[in-house]
Amino acid sequence: MTAATKHRSGRTRPPRAIVGSQIDRDEEMFGKLFDGHVVRRFLDYVRPYRLETMLSLVAVLIVTFTQLAIPLIIRHGIDNVIAGGERGTAVLLATVAVFAVVIVVNSAANWWQDTLVSGIGEHVIFDLRRGMFAHLQDVALAFMDRTEVGRMMSRLQGDVNTLQEFLENSISAIGDIVLLFGIVAIMLALNFELGLLTLSALPILLVIRIVWLPRARAVFQRARETNSSANGALAEGIHAVRTVQSMDRQTVNLDLYDDKAHENLRAHLRAAKFAQVMVPVVDTMTGAAMGVVVVIGGTLVLDGTLDVGVMVAFLFYVQRFFDPIRSLTIQYSVMQRAMASGRRIFEVLDVPLAIVDKPGAYDPAASVGAIEFRDVSFAYVAGQPVLRQVSFAVRPGEVVALVGPTGSGKTSITALLHRFYEVDSGAVLIDGVDVRNWTKAALGRHIAMVLQDPFLFTGTIFENVRFAKDNATRDDVELAARAVGAHDFIARLPLGYDTVLEQQGRNLSFGQRQLISFARALVADARILILDEATANIDSYTERQIQVALKRLLQSRTGIVIAHRLATVRGADRTVVLQEGRIVETGTHAALLVKGGLYARLYAYNYASFDDIPPALVRDAVAATMRT
Repeated sequence: MTAATKHRSGRTRPPRAIVGSQIDRDEEMFGKLFDGHVVRRFLDYVRPYRLETMLSLVAVLIVTFTQLAIPLIIRHGIDNVIAGGERGTAVLLATVAVFAVVIVVNSAANWWQDTLVSGIGEHVIFDLRRGMFAHLQDVALAFMDRTEVGRMMSRLQGDVNTLQEFLENSISAIGDIVLLFGIVAIMLALNFELGLLTLSALPILLVIRIVWLPRARAVFQRARETNSSANGALAEGIHAVRTVQSMDRQTVNLDLYDDKAHENLRAHLRAAKFAQVMVPVVDTMTGAAMGVVVVIGGTLVLDGTLDVGVMVAFLFYVQRFFDPIRSLTIQYSVMQRAMASGRRIFEVLDVPLAIVDKPGAYDPAASVGAIEFRDVSFAYVAGQPVLRQVSFAVRPGEVVALVGPTGSGKTSITALLHRFYEVDSGAVLIDGVDVRNWTKAALGRHIAMVLQDPFLFTGTIFENVRFAKDNATRDDVELAARAVGAHDFIARLPLGYDTVLEQQGRNLSFGQRQLISFARALVADARILILDEATANIDSYTERQIQVALKRLLQSRTGIVIAHRLATVRGADRTVVLQEGRIVETGTHAALLVKGGLYARLYAYNYASFDDIPPALVRDAVAATMRT
């Protein structure tokens, strides 16, 4: 099969190229090459903890120097006990005492190092996560529109944890490097010839690493790429679980995830092999070097040209010499993962804030509520305009309805008003000032939105209702709830306004969640109120309650109402009808019905039981509506 492949379930799965293309899009956005700049950026987060970092380095160096001293103490003890005669016992006791002190110092420094390093790591990661979260709150919605939640969670969690591991390993790596060079220097000082023989294995190890490094880098990068892909599929599957179950597509959905999960598994298994391949190589080199010391050193001891204590010290140093090499090999794997993770994190932090306040931006304490669109054109994707030269004005206190077929640009108008996106041409003005000259904070204070799918946060009902205004009192919240008809059902809950809502308010009905969102908009007390299909998913009884509440809510406020159920907008002062991004009609409900244009047809369709309506029936429906 070329377009698709058959899975063991018998269902058709999409071609692997589709899966790969998603990874390619992710890497196109976040990059995939090693960048040394990542380390410098990461150090910016470490800099506030430079004192703790310096102390941890001191602790690491103390641990390293005590490790270097232990074989020398043993060598001194052996040689002096053998040659000490009657003083041998005293020398042995002194050696044991010094050895004990060094061990205690080593243990204390090790504990001090671990405590400092873990503390630094936790604080730096906290700062990174907080910085990413704060930045993502302000990035342009265009970026969030094209970014999967799962991939972003992968950066906030998995990638940040990898950087923490890198930080902790980097400090200990400094100790490993010092230990490595210290052992080389001491071995050459104790016996230059034997030292050179012992180090003869290093060129072989170096050649192996040169061959291994580029392949390992590519494998580790691939593992991170497939992580993002799998996490994105997982998040999508969780969010779409209702749709999946309703269409009985569980097996197909599992197959789609199964592809990405298996690809991730294969990538990680391959990465694990590359991460561990150097360990047996290093162990082999260790055994070979110790064999050289035993054979050559033993011969020199028998010849009397080498002290027994020196040979014993050499055995200790050889064993310790390859430990930092093994550790650095493993840490290289960590570093490669961290470089990939760091680049992805800093790419997110570098996503430009497309919507930023200008210097000295307009920040009024109050708003009149006048709105004007002047020849506004806008497209989410270049070359595919959503709005085309849209012009209309809304007077202060006026309620204007936006009506039109799906995709006509109604929601885009409200998004541009709140400056979630920038217009391509033309201007959107509030109180005669271009919204691009307003501060984002001022727009947030003076514009309230109620959406078709209300989002409630985990917390109490009281906290959700006063979300936009922290200083709102319980009386303010209750008054708003009474105004929109939410107080009665809230009062019937066991804890009333202190009832804790589950994720997105799942322990309430949809209508109840929408009523709470209306109360939240009322507490916000914004001058401009936007209702985007706010009653689309509410039953007729609840809608009637809300219609009464909206009259109170819209009093002395400028309102923009979007609705497909045209009964909702009959009371608007004026209706703007859009089609394919253009305004095709404007007028009152009655005037538009008499005109018999698109609005009249849409209104007739709203009250028809089938779609194929002859023109005569449309005229009859309009006439009947006018009479009532």
